Amino acid sequence: MGLFRRKTPDGVDNKSQLRILFTSDLHASDIAFRKFLNAGKMYKADILIIGGDLAGKSLIPIIDLGGRYEVEGMEVGKEGLNEVIQNIRASGNYYIITDKKGYDELSNDKKKVDEAFKTAIQERLKEWIQIAEEKYKDYKSPYGTVPLYFNLGNDDPMYMFDVVTEDALFKRTEDFIIPIGNFEMVSYGYVNPTPWNTYREKGEEEIYKELKTVMNKVKDPSKVILNTHAPPYESNLDNAPLLDKDLKPVVKGGDIVMTHVGSKSVRKIIEEYKPALGIHGHIHESKAFDKVAGTLVINPGSEYSSGIFHGVYIVLEGDKVKTHQFITG
Repeated sequence: MGLFRRKTPDGVDNKSQLRILFTSDLHASDIAFRKFLNAGKMYKADILIIGGDLAGKSLIPIIDLGGRYEVEGMEVGKEGLNEVIQNIRASGNYYIITDKKGYDELSNDKKKVDEAFKTAIQERLKEWIQIAEEKYKDYKSPYGTVPLYFNLGNDDPMYMFDVVTEDALFKRTEDFIIPIGNFEMVSYGYVNPTPWNTYREKGEEEIYKELKTVMNKVKDPSKVILNTHAPPYESNLDNAPLLDKDLKPVVKGGDIVMTHVGSKSVRKIIEEYKPALGIHGHIHESKAFDKVAGTLVINPGSEYSSGIFHGVYIVLEGDKVKTHQFITG
């Protein structure tokens, strides 16, 4: 993680009221992403924010058999291939079309799989940037061009940042303090350790140290939007199934046992600095809002694999969070 800098050129100037649409954990689902863009226009958002985990988790091989295609043990003709691809993309997965020889090489070479994954992840993000720019090319809020701020989550490899150019609608937030009206947004995409050993995890001590460093650089901590992918520990936002040693949910009395899995460091930072608002993600099944030391914290949840969009519409007015509303579609 680099040194935080205050990024003024792309920030929204001080205004009396600002409308934000926030989402997280889209995980490469085309449908969820397009619904997010549509909702931004519907709710007349001034700012769009994706709080991390843009990348998908699976790469599905499509084997070209010469006029027919094999996908996960099922054969389809050319006429059915487009539907298969659309379903793969809608559910947040990637695909690669290859012949039998290429498939065998992928099956026996992890490096080639990693390279194919990298290509698929970067290409999907490039497509999303193009889709967003086309969708919003003629759309202006009262404050001008609508930025789409994003940070990476724990499932996002760092090379995703390489896709985004300075003049793109997508704006990188990590390593910057972003001015938003009378507020400043601090973004942090690393999470406390998980059982899955994902791309971007750090120990609680390191998370606390890095967040404290940036919070000491803001103008006024009470006017900070804290955009951390990990939600605060022991809140309504971080309930997830308790897992056994085989990483399977623990069931008692027919019910799945839930436990808190958020970041203790994020909670500690909120308790110490009392920012105006916390926007979080990471725990898909924990759609909720809560108060931590008086700070409103929100997790929109995620059902990306079903193509369902979850977001939060937030209105800032003056120095306060005026209202928020969960959106599902």
